[in-house]
Amino acid sequence: MPRAGLTAARLTEAAAELADEAGLDGVTVAALARRFGVKDASLYSHVRNRRDLLVRVALHSGAEMTARIADAVAGRAGEDALVGFAGAYRAYALEHPGRYAATQMRMAPEEVGDAVALRRSVDLTHGMLRAYGLAEPDLTDAGRLLRAAFHGYVHLELGGGFAHPRAVQESWDRGLAALHVLLENWPSRPERTPR
Repeated sequence: MPRAGLTAARLTEAAAELADEAGLDGVTVAALARRFGVKDASLYSHVRNRRDLLVRVALHSGAEMTARIADAVAGRAGEDALVGFAGAYRAYALEHPGRYAATQMRMAPEEVGDAVALRRSVDLTHGMLRAYGLAEPDLTDAGRLLRAAFHGYVHLELGGGFAHPRAVQESWDRGLAALHVLLENWPSRPERTPR
């Protein structure tokens, strides 16, 4: 019988909080059970196992991050949208490092299911990039480049990887200005001659 007050949504939010406090590796069914003062078995009517719990945290966190990005890019285009998108991405990662780490998990299609927030995230990225005149396959290529740049930057920042005395924010701003120039001047694909 499920314990009163415990729901999958409540456990997911508590696991997300635990991820920010203890890191994603610290999110276990046992740690979550201790947080609620119950035995591990009490949670298994709400989550199947640790992997199920982590996937729930990833999807929950992805939805939070996407909502923040959507607010930041609303009504903006070009460099303004890029700066808003990137700023919301970075702020979320820095404020919620454990949740952010969960958003980077590789998940199987059956785990993701019909996650509306993931589709919205792709739509937001593509919408921003279409304003630069990009179409497929350049949308995918540019989206991957931005994800790699943003993720790499916040990963290094979270790990204390920027030891130079120059302000990290100044480097971030200059990097975004450079990305804007790159997107405005996206290289055309060379025509390939058949062999």
